[in-house]
Amino acid sequence: MTTMATSAAVRPVAWRKLAWVGWRQHRLALGGVLALLGAVCVWMLISGLQMRSALASFGLQSCTPLTATNCSTQEAVFVSDYYSGAQTVAGVLQIVPVLIGVLAGAPMIARELETGTFRLSWTQGCGRVRWLIARLVLVAVAVTAGAAAVSAVFAWFYQPMFQLGQTSPLEPQVFDLRGVVFAGWTLAAFTIGVFAGAVLRRTIPAMVAAIAGWTGLLLLAVYVLRGHYQAPLVGTGLINPAGGTGQGAPWLISQWWTAPGGIPASQGEIAALSTQLRQAGGLPTPQAVQQWFAEQGYLKYFTYQPASRFWHFQLIEGGWLLALSLLLGAATVWLIRRRAV
Repeated sequence: MTTMATSAAVRPVAWRKLAWVGWRQHRLALGGVLALLGAVCVWMLISGLQMRSALASFGLQSCTPLTATNCSTQEAVFVSDYYSGAQTVAGVLQIVPVLIGVLAGAPMIARELETGTFRLSWTQGCGRVRWLIARLVLVAVAVTAGAAAVSAVFAWFYQPMFQLGQTSPLEPQVFDLRGVVFAGWTLAAFTIGVFAGAVLRRTIPAMVAAIAGWTGLLLLAVYVLRGHYQAPLVGTGLINPAGGTGQGAPWLISQWWTAPGGIPASQGEIAALSTQLRQAGGLPTPQAVQQWFAEQGYLKYFTYQPASRFWHFQLIEGGWLLALSLLLGAATVWLIRRRAV
């Protein structure tokens, strides 16, 4: 009777306590991630205010069209002062998801399995599955929420460049950093790291595998998948003759020239015509250059994705990244559940 009473009194550890233990164990990693994201946000807020002040002082907010002589001169000065800095911020943010995957995801399980401390954790009344889920959910929610906040700040920070038509919102260097996709890539990097740790059971190999897996997935998305979320449009002439539209320029995917009669023109032919044009003194505007080539019977065609498809592409990519992350999380739980103590 005493044994039965004792067994009945034993209850699983509450989720709240599991979350507290998870926080205590991962507070340094989470604190480091949040400090990094916070520093980047402060940098973007200061730089963004400077850009908007310059935009107003140059009169670019009221310039219509931007191709007017006075507007184009002011735009060139603004771009010269701020474009390289904005690109630097974008480049730094590109590596944030993989850093989170390596520093917060890969060691989460790999270190426990490598050192053997999992034996103690799994015998403290919580069970291995509850132990794992509490950790996964806590850290995943924290890093995803932090990434979403950073993404919102970056969208505000970079808006002047889209307004001036300097960059397409669909181009790889900025598409990953706005909307829901930045949070999706961050969550995917974290779950890739966690899964690698569960499979390899060693911290350093798991980190290396997380970097390789995330990088391969990103290259697949950029060079294979993203341009085909929706069928590209085909156009001819200038890609964005009116300058900035507030949405940004289209995303150019491919381009080619046709010779008189509609047959494809070789690069040699186009180079020869360009040389002839330069020797003649050139022409003042891109529109005039295109017009001159057309008069010789040469037309430029291109395939592109319009900037208006930004949110459509964001929801598609964010959706499959979320599905992949859930799948990796479920696979990790399955592996840990089957592992012998």
